[in-house]
Amino acid sequence: MTDTEFEITAELVQDLLRDQHPDLADRPVRLGARGWDNQMWRLGDDLAVRLPWATQAADALLRKEHAWLPVLAPRLPLQVPVPQRLGDPSERFPRPWIVTTWVPGTPADHAPATDAVEAADTLAAFLTALHQPAPDGAPMGGDRGGPLGDRAEQFAQQLASATELGLVPDPDAVRAVWDDAAAAPEWTGPPLWLHGDLHPANLVTTDGTFCGVIDFGDLCAGDPACDLSAAWLLLPDGAADRFHDACQPTPDRATLRRARGWAVMRALTGILIGDAGIHGRPGGKPTWGPPAHTALSRLVATARR
Repeated sequence: MTDTEFEITAELVQDLLRDQHPDLADRPVRLGARGWDNQMWRLGDDLAVRLPWATQAADALLRKEHAWLPVLAPRLPLQVPVPQRLGDPSERFPRPWIVTTWVPGTPADHAPATDAVEAADTLAAFLTALHQPAPDGAPMGGDRGGPLGDRAEQFAQQLASATELGLVPDPDAVRAVWDDAAAAPEWTGPPLWLHGDLHPANLVTTDGTFCGVIDFGDLCAGDPACDLSAAWLLLPDGAADRFHDACQPTPDRATLRRARGWAVMRALTGILIGDAGIHGRPGGKPTWGPPAHTALSRLVATARR
């Protein structure tokens, strides 16, 4: 089932609530956002309904959030969308869905953080609180928190595509950053909780700094370097070192090398999605391009120091 096969409307959302959670059915419903996997419909001022619409994988991701986010949320210093209710598949809508708290703010791909000190300290505090050993039964990292070397083919494909489109001015320099990261020693610590998808569209800002983190569909346990890559994509110029120093424990050199590799991949992804948005190709998001280009320039400059 994809968005072209099943139309999600405010009326459908209200019907689903009326069938399964009637105490919420009288709240006003309006579209909040359409993401890769889910549609978000505002439910009053403080709640939202998330329904999978474009990929089959979204079903499992929603169930994972419903199971684990209520456990993690109390210790996190930023607002996150805490699941409140689970909707079961039915004749009206044959997939699971959830009701969560709404996280106010503006996505950072539209309103980047501008207060370097506050943003670095806030992001470091969030990841320090999140990056704790995960319990038995936690979802493992796979391609998000696993060995960076497992992503070599994907990196090569991304770099080739971006280079062919003329989006990367110095592909050899980008490849050098990746090669150094892939050669770094692997993570040998316990699997830590990770967000798994920290890019500008998944953090929200207010007054120049971060106020919330959204979309925990890739929540998993693994190597913290995956999340630490966010410094180059999310923070103002010159704030990455402060961020890494503020994280506890302070990342070692090998972890930072791997983090640069993750950041290069995220930057290339953002560049390609941004270019697709500019040219009207499916799945494109023009606001992803500028922060991704900035991040890639930072990473190349860091490697040359």
